[in-house]
Amino acid sequence: MHLPALTPAMRRTLLWGLVLVALLTAALLAAELVRRVTGAASRIGTPAPPVVTQETVVEQLREVARLVSSEMTLRDVVTYRQTRFGSTKQTLLVVTARVTAGIDLDRGTQIRIDSAAKRIHVTLPPAQVFGVDIVNVRTYDERAGLLNPFRPSDRDAIQQRVRSQLVVAAQQSGILEHADRNAARILHGLLARGGYTVDVARRVTLERPAG
Repeated sequence: MHLPALTPAMRRTLLWGLVLVALLTAALLAAELVRRVTGAASRIGTPAPPVVTQETVVEQLREVARLVSSEMTLRDVVTYRQTRFGSTKQTLLVVTARVTAGIDLDRGTQIRIDSAAKRIHVTLPPAQVFGVDIVNVRTYDERAGLLNPFRPSDRDAIQQRVRSQLVVAAQQSGILEHADRNAARILHGLLARGGYTVDVARRVTLERPAG
C-alpha cells in the first residue's frame, strides 16, 4: 500500500503530539516518584504507634511493686491495765507515730488491655497499712501492783497494743482511702501514654489487713 506523503503542517502536528505525549508521560513518572519518596520519608520520620501488651504493663508495675502512697503522723493515748491476785498494774502512754499505707501490687493485681479502644483496665487489691514507726513515747501514771509487778511480757503486750491501736486510729482517719486515691493517680501517670487511657478500680472482696 502506498502511503500519501506528509505535508509540513501534518509533520508539525505529529511532532507536537509526540512532544505532548512525552511531556505527559514524564509528568506522570515524576508525580509517582514524588509520591513514593514522600511516603518513604513520612514512614521514616513518623514513629510506629506504641504497642501496649500485658507483658509491658506487668514489667512497669514490677518497678513499683509496692506503692507507698500515703503517710500520716498520729498521736494517741494508750492505756494498759492488768489485774492478778487482786493486784492491779496500769500505765498510760502518749504515743506519736508515723503510719504508712499503700497498695501491694503483688497481692492479686488484675490487668486487662483493650488495644482497639486503647484502654488499660487495672484492678488493685485493697490498700493496707505497711508500717508503724514509733517516733516518741511518753509514759504517765505507771503504777505496779504489790503482788503484780511489770514484767518483760507486759512490755511486749504494751508494744503490741500501741501498734494495734495506732493502726485502727489511722484507718479511722482515712489513711486507706487516701492510699487508694494516690495509687490510682500514680498508675495513671505511669501507664497513660501513647494515647492510652487508664481505668483503675479497687477489688473489695478481700478484707483489709490490720497491719
